[in-house]
Amino acid sequence: MSDLLYSEEEEALRSALRDLLADHCDAAGVIVRTESDAPHDRELWKALSEGMGLAGLLVPESQGGQGATHREVAVVLEELGRAVAPVPYLTSAVVATEALLACEGEEAAKLLSALASGRTVGALTVALSVAPGGAYKSVRYEDGALHGELTGVADASAADVLLVPATDGELYAVDADAVTVTPQVSLDLTRPVATVVFDGAPARRLGAAGPAVRRGLRAGAGLLASEQLGLADWCLTETVRYLKDRKQFNRPVGGFQALKHRLAQLWLEVVHTRAAARNAADALATGSEDADVAVALAASYAAPVAVHAAEETVQLHGGIGMTWEHPAHLYLKRAKADSLAYGTAGAHREALAELVNLQAP
Repeated sequence: MSDLLYSEEEEALRSALRDLLADHCDAAGVIVRTESDAPHDRELWKALSEGMGLAGLLVPESQGGQGATHREVAVVLEELGRAVAPVPYLTSAVVATEALLACEGEEAAKLLSALASGRTVGALTVALSVAPGGAYKSVRYEDGALHGELTGVADASAADVLLVPATDGELYAVDADAVTVTPQVSLDLTRPVATVVFDGAPARRLGAAGPAVRRGLRAGAGLLASEQLGLADWCLTETVRYLKDRKQFNRPVGGFQALKHRLAQLWLEVVHTRAAARNAADALATGSEDADVAVALAASYAAPVAVHAAEETVQLHGGIGMTWEHPAHLYLKRAKADSLAYGTAGAHREALAELVNLQAP
C-alpha cells in the first residue's frame, strides 16, 4: 500500500507554485481576463511551463520531460484549482500528453517533447463532457486531410496543435492554424470550450485513437478530482476566514451554531475528497490494477463536493458573495463546469458499480 500523504518534494512544489500564483494570478486579474477576448493567461503558462518545467511532469526525461508522476501533477492541479488559474494545464499537460504517451512512432515522440517544453500547447478534440470509455465524435480522414466538425472542445482556442480521432480509428495531429476554432458560450470562462471545423486540414498520423483517447480521458477524470479538491479547499478556507471577521449583533457570524455545523460538514467533505483524489493520483502513478476503480471513485465523489463548497461560499458570504467583484462566482462556475467534465458523477458511479460487480436492483 502506498503512502498517500504528501512527500517533502510535493510540499515544496506546492509552496513554490502557491507563491507564483499569488504573484501572477490574483482573483481581480482573472475576472478582468474572463471579460476580455483572451481568457487564457499566456504569461502565467510560460512561468509554469518554461520557468518551473511543469508542462512535462508526465513525460519521461528521455523524451524531454521531467519524469515525474501523477502525484506531482495532482499537487499542481490542486493549486491551479485553488486559484481558478486560466491556463490549459489539465487539457495539454495531462489529457493531450497522456494520449500521446499511448502512441508510438516518431511523430508522437516529437510532439510529446514539444508539449513537455510548454512552448507548444496541445488539445485532444474530444468534447469535455465525454467520460473515459464513453462514445465520442470522430471526423472523416481522406487523402491525408481531415473533414468534419467537433464541438465542446476545451481550451481549443489556446492550442497550437490538435489531437484528432478520425473515423478510420486513428489519431491524427493537426496544426491549429489549419482549422477554424469558434468559441462556444461557456459557463466557466476560465476553461472555455469551442467548436473546431476541419475543412481539408492536413493531418499527421500518431497511432490508434481508441487506447490514446481512453488513456487521456482516464487521467483527466482522475486528476480533475485534485483540481476540485483545491477549489473546495479554497472555498472552505475563505468562508471560515470571512465568517470570523464578519460581525452581526456585535459578534462574529462564525460563532453561530447553525453556521458552525455547515462548515464542519463541509470540512468533512473536503477531507474525504482529499483521500479519494490522492488515491486516484497514486493509483495512476503506480499503474495499479485498481486505477479504474480509484478514478471512478474520486470522480464521483469530488464533483458534488466542489459544487457544494462553492454554493456555501456564495451563500455564507451574504450580499458580497453575489457580486461580480468577489471571486466566489469564478469558483461556482468552475465547480459546475467541472461537474460535467470527463463524465458526470452519476456516470462514474455507474462505471464504479460495474467495476466492482454491483448489480442494479
